[in-house]
Amino acid sequence: MSEGKTHIYFVPGMAAGAEIFRNICLPEDQFVIHIIEWLLPEKNESIKGYAKRMAAIITEPNSVLVGVSFGGVVVQEMSAYLELKKLIIISSVKTKHELPRRMRFARKTFFYKIIPTSLVLSAEDLTKFAIGPRTEKRLKIYQEYLHVRDKGYLDWAIKNMVCWKRNTALPNVFHLHGNKDVVFPLKYISNCEVIEGGTHIMILNKGRELSDKIIEIVQK
Repeated sequence: MSEGKTHIYFVPGMAAGAEIFRNICLPEDQFVIHIIEWLLPEKNESIKGYAKRMAAIITEPNSVLVGVSFGGVVVQEMSAYLELKKLIIISSVKTKHELPRRMRFARKTFFYKIIPTSLVLSAEDLTKFAIGPRTEKRLKIYQEYLHVRDKGYLDWAIKNMVCWKRNTALPNVFHLHGNKDVVFPLKYISNCEVIEGGTHIMILNKGRELSDKIIEIVQK
Protein backbone atom coordinates (compact mmCIF):
# COMPACT_ATOMS: atom_id res chain seq x y z
CA MET A 1 0.00 0.00 0.00
CA SER A 2 1.38 3.43 -0.95
CA GLU A 3 -1.45 5.50 0.51
CA GLY A 4 -0.07 8.35 2.62
CA LYS A 5 3.49 7.78 1.43
CA THR A 6 5.65 10.26 -0.48
CA HIS A 7 6.45 9.20 -4.01
CA ILE A 8 10.00 10.07 -4.99
CA TYR A 9 11.22 9.90 -8.59
CA PHE A 10 14.93 9.68 -9.45
CA VAL A 11 16.62 10.56 -12.76
CA PRO A 12 20.21 9.22 -13.12
CA GLY A 13 23.29 10.89 -14.58
CA MET A 14 24.18 10.97 -18.26
CA ALA A 15 23.98 7.48 -19.82
CA ALA A 16 23.54 5.87 -16.39
CA GLY A 17 20.91 3.39 -15.31
CA ALA A 18 18.85 2.74 -12.20
CA GLU A 19 21.74 0.95 -10.49
CA ILE A 20 23.39 4.22 -9.44
CA PHE A 21 20.68 4.59 -6.81
CA ARG A 22 21.23 1.20 -5.20
CA ASN A 23 22.81 2.77 -2.11
CA ILE A 24 19.96 5.21 -1.56
CA CYS A 25 17.89 3.85 1.30
CA LEU A 26 14.64 5.54 2.34
CA PRO A 27 12.13 4.27 4.92
CA GLU A 28 9.63 2.07 3.13
CA ASP A 29 6.85 3.15 5.47
CA GLN A 30 7.29 6.77 4.29
CA PHE A 31 8.49 6.63 0.68
CA VAL A 32 7.79 4.89 -2.61
CA ILE A 33 10.81 5.03 -4.93
CA HIS A 34 10.53 5.25 -8.72
CA ILE A 35 13.49 5.32 -11.12
CA ILE A 36 12.95 7.06 -14.45
CA GLU A 37 15.06 5.52 -17.21
CA TRP A 38 16.40 7.68 -20.03
CA LEU A 39 14.20 7.97 -23.10
CA LEU A 40 15.82 8.13 -26.52
CA PRO A 41 15.50 11.69 -27.85
CA GLU A 42 13.55 12.39 -30.98
CA LYS A 43 15.30 13.98 -33.95
CA ASN A 44 16.24 17.62 -33.19
CA GLU A 45 14.25 17.46 -29.95
CA SER A 46 14.69 20.42 -27.61
CA ILE A 47 15.50 19.82 -23.97
CA LYS A 48 12.12 21.32 -23.08
CA GLY A 49 10.30 18.91 -25.37
CA TYR A 50 12.30 16.01 -23.98
CA ALA A 51 11.61 17.13 -20.41
CA LYS A 52 7.89 17.25 -21.14
CA ARG A 53 7.98 13.61 -22.26
CA MET A 54 9.95 12.63 -19.18
CA ALA A 55 7.54 14.54 -16.94
CA ALA A 56 4.62 12.55 -18.38
CA ILE A 57 6.08 9.44 -16.73
CA ILE A 58 5.35 10.91 -13.31
CA THR A 59 1.80 9.93 -12.39
CA GLU A 60 1.70 10.58 -8.65
CA PRO A 61 0.69 14.10 -7.52
CA ASN A 62 2.81 16.17 -5.13
CA SER A 63 5.87 13.99 -5.70
CA VAL A 64 9.55 14.61 -4.99
CA LEU A 65 11.84 14.73 -8.03
CA VAL A 66 15.58 14.10 -7.74
CA GLY A 67 18.16 14.36 -10.53
CA VAL A 68 21.87 13.53 -10.56
CA SER A 69 24.41 15.39 -12.73
CA PHE A 70 22.86 15.81 -16.22
CA GLY A 71 19.75 14.27 -14.70
CA GLY A 72 19.70 17.31 -12.41
CA VAL A 73 19.52 19.58 -15.44
CA VAL A 74 16.68 17.55 -16.93
CA VAL A 75 14.60 17.44 -13.73
CA GLN A 76 14.76 21.23 -13.52
CA GLU A 77 13.28 21.40 -17.01
CA MET A 78 10.73 18.71 -16.09
CA SER A 79 9.54 20.77 -13.13
CA ALA A 80 7.89 23.27 -15.50
CA TYR A 81 5.28 20.61 -16.29
CA LEU A 82 4.73 19.30 -12.76
CA GLU A 83 3.44 20.32 -9.35
CA LEU A 84 6.12 18.97 -7.05
CA LYS A 85 6.49 18.66 -3.33
CA LYS A 86 10.25 19.11 -3.61
CA LEU A 87 12.85 19.39 -6.38
CA ILE A 88 16.36 18.15 -5.54
CA ILE A 89 19.53 18.06 -7.63
CA ILE A 90 22.74 16.21 -6.73
CA SER A 91 26.19 16.82 -8.26
CA SER A 92 24.66 19.11 -10.85
CA VAL A 93 24.25 22.78 -11.82
CA LYS A 94 21.39 25.26 -11.54
CA THR A 95 22.29 27.57 -14.44
CA LYS A 96 24.68 27.76 -17.37
CA HIS A 97 26.84 30.08 -15.25
CA GLU A 98 27.72 27.18 -12.93
CA LEU A 99 29.19 25.13 -15.75
CA PRO A 100 32.99 24.76 -15.53
CA ARG A 101 35.26 26.72 -17.85
CA ARG A 102 35.96 23.74 -20.15
CA MET A 103 32.25 23.28 -20.85
CA ARG A 104 31.72 26.98 -21.48
CA PHE A 105 34.67 26.87 -23.87
CA ALA A 106 33.15 23.87 -25.65
CA ARG A 107 29.88 25.80 -26.02
CA LYS A 108 31.52 28.89 -27.49
CA THR A 109 33.76 26.97 -29.89
CA PHE A 110 31.21 24.26 -30.77
CA PHE A 111 33.86 21.72 -29.74
CA TYR A 112 31.15 19.39 -28.45
CA LYS A 113 30.06 18.83 -32.07
CA ILE A 114 33.27 17.01 -32.96
CA ILE A 115 33.21 14.55 -30.05
CA PRO A 116 33.19 11.13 -31.78
CA THR A 117 30.25 9.65 -29.88
CA SER A 118 29.99 6.80 -32.38
CA LEU A 119 33.33 5.63 -30.98
CA VAL A 120 32.58 6.49 -27.36
CA LEU A 121 30.67 3.32 -26.74
CA SER A 122 33.06 1.30 -24.60
CA ALA A 123 32.62 1.53 -20.85
CA GLU A 124 36.10 3.02 -20.45
CA ASP A 125 35.67 5.78 -23.03
CA LEU A 126 32.10 6.55 -22.03
CA THR A 127 33.28 7.09 -18.46
CA LYS A 128 35.72 9.75 -19.67
CA PHE A 129 32.93 11.74 -21.31
CA ALA A 130 30.23 11.25 -18.67
CA ILE A 131 32.46 11.73 -15.64
CA GLY A 132 35.56 13.58 -16.81
CA PRO A 133 39.06 12.50 -17.85
CA ARG A 134 40.81 13.76 -14.74
CA THR A 135 38.84 11.41 -12.50
CA GLU A 136 39.11 8.26 -14.58
CA LYS A 137 41.22 6.28 -12.08
CA ARG A 138 39.02 7.02 -9.08
CA LEU A 139 35.78 6.56 -10.97
CA LYS A 140 36.28 3.24 -12.75
CA ILE A 141 33.57 1.85 -10.51
CA TYR A 142 31.10 4.07 -12.40
CA GLN A 143 31.67 2.20 -15.64
CA GLU A 144 29.37 -0.65 -14.72
CA TYR A 145 26.49 1.81 -14.31
CA LEU A 146 26.73 3.36 -17.78
CA HIS A 147 24.21 1.57 -19.97
CA VAL A 148 22.81 4.02 -22.53
CA ARG A 149 25.22 3.86 -25.46
CA ASP A 150 22.95 4.99 -28.25
CA LYS A 151 24.81 7.49 -30.44
CA GLY A 152 21.75 9.69 -30.89
CA TYR A 153 21.24 9.90 -27.13
CA LEU A 154 24.91 10.68 -26.44
CA ASP A 155 25.06 13.40 -29.11
CA TRP A 156 21.88 14.93 -27.74
CA ALA A 157 22.87 14.70 -24.07
CA ILE A 158 26.35 16.18 -24.52
CA LYS A 159 24.98 19.06 -26.59
CA ASN A 160 22.21 19.85 -24.11
CA MET A 161 24.54 19.66 -21.12
CA VAL A 162 27.11 22.01 -22.64
CA CYS A 163 24.57 24.34 -24.27
CA TRP A 164 22.00 24.56 -21.48
CA LYS A 165 20.54 28.07 -21.62
CA ARG A 166 19.10 28.56 -18.14
CA ASN A 167 20.23 31.96 -16.86
CA THR A 168 18.48 32.14 -13.48
CA ALA A 169 18.21 29.41 -10.90
CA LEU A 170 14.78 28.10 -10.00
CA PRO A 171 13.77 29.41 -6.57
CA ASN A 172 12.53 26.06 -5.31
CA VAL A 173 15.49 23.77 -6.07
CA PHE A 174 17.51 22.09 -3.31
CA HIS A 175 21.11 21.45 -4.34
CA LEU A 176 23.45 18.87 -2.75
CA HIS A 177 27.03 19.15 -4.00
CA GLY A 178 30.35 17.55 -3.07
CA ASN A 179 33.34 19.73 -2.26
CA LYS A 180 35.57 17.33 -4.24
CA ASP A 181 33.48 17.27 -7.41
CA VAL A 182 35.90 17.88 -10.31
CA VAL A 183 33.29 17.64 -13.05
CA PHE A 184 31.31 20.58 -11.65
CA PRO A 185 33.84 22.20 -9.28
CA LEU A 186 32.37 23.76 -6.16
CA LYS A 187 34.03 27.11 -6.91
CA TYR A 188 31.49 27.68 -9.69
CA ILE A 189 28.49 26.60 -7.60
CA SER A 190 26.37 28.85 -5.38
CA ASN A 191 23.53 28.27 -2.93
CA CYS A 192 24.06 24.57 -2.30
CA GLU A 193 24.46 22.30 0.70
CA VAL A 194 28.04 21.06 0.63
CA ILE A 195 28.76 17.38 1.23
CA GLU A 196 32.25 17.06 2.68
CA GLY A 197 34.41 14.62 0.76
CA GLY A 198 31.73 14.25 -1.90
CA THR A 199 32.94 13.60 -5.46
CA HIS A 200 30.90 13.59 -8.65
CA ILE A 201 29.89 9.99 -7.93
CA MET A 202 28.92 10.51 -4.31
CA ILE A 203 25.52 9.03 -5.18
CA LEU A 204 27.40 5.71 -5.15
CA ASN A 205 29.72 6.03 -2.16
CA LYS A 206 27.80 8.42 0.09
CA GLY A 207 24.39 6.83 -0.24
CA ARG A 208 23.59 6.84 3.47
CA GLU A 209 24.45 10.53 3.94
CA LEU A 210 22.54 11.54 0.82
CA SER A 211 19.55 9.44 1.88
CA ASP A 212 19.48 11.31 5.20
CA LYS A 213 19.74 14.66 3.40
CA ILE A 214 16.88 13.77 1.06
CA ILE A 215 14.67 12.81 4.00
CA GLU A 216 15.59 16.05 5.76
CA ILE A 217 14.72 18.15 2.70
CA VAL A 218 11.38 16.37 2.17
CA GLN A 219 10.42 16.96 5.78
CA LYS A 220 11.19 20.71 5.72
